[in-house]
Amino acid sequence: MSHKKITLITGANKGIGFEISRQLAQQGIKVVMGVRDATRGQIAANQLLQTGLDVELQHLDVTDTFRIEAIRDYLDKTYGKLDILINNAGVCLDVGQQPSQVGLDMIRQTFETNFIGIVAITQALLPLIYKSEAGRIVNISSGRGSLTQHSDPSLHYAKTLAYNSSKTALNSFTVMLAAELKDTTIKVNSADPGWCRTDMGTEVATGASHFCKSLKKGLK
Repeated sequence: MSHKKITLITGANKGIGFEISRQLAQQGIKVVMGVRDATRGQIAANQLLQTGLDVELQHLDVTDTFRIEAIRDYLDKTYGKLDILINNAGVCLDVGQQPSQVGLDMIRQTFETNFIGIVAITQALLPLIYKSEAGRIVNISSGRGSLTQHSDPSLHYAKTLAYNSSKTALNSFTVMLAAELKDTTIKVNSADPGWCRTDMGTEVATGASHFCKSLKKGLK
């Protein structure tokens, strides 16, 4: 078993996942970058490897059962444990669509990645997280998943039904899993990165100054 902390980050080849990979590797943590697009993932991993950071690339699609099982077996065989799982992979497909008009296929596709895939990989990797001295699971969520905030007329979140609802479901999973594991050494948290300048957030995003503090709190 590796004495170094081992982290798996899903959706790690760009945006928030890439920056989390960088920052955790800078803390001396071994980072396994789970990516769906191997070509883009290799470019991203090389950028971090060239700076001397301890990262590696693994093909992972959280909607693909075979890939989930493959990375579970790889982590078990190679490291014998998993200390940190960061469920970052996500999609937002229904931008600009009214809740009454968004297609059911789009809702299903969104939930497959943003909720069902996260549940699937977390369940698959939980036995390895139990082998950590202090396992951590962090689900990257959003304020747009909060029903309380959506009900506040002073807040103007986009009413993207598929994306927002998937994050609401993810928050529910976080709370319930945390309750299940409350008497173990594993902690489960959600982290809201805010409106970041990524492919999803676009260039007009205002940034997320509180995110790194929120993430570090979730990992303590």
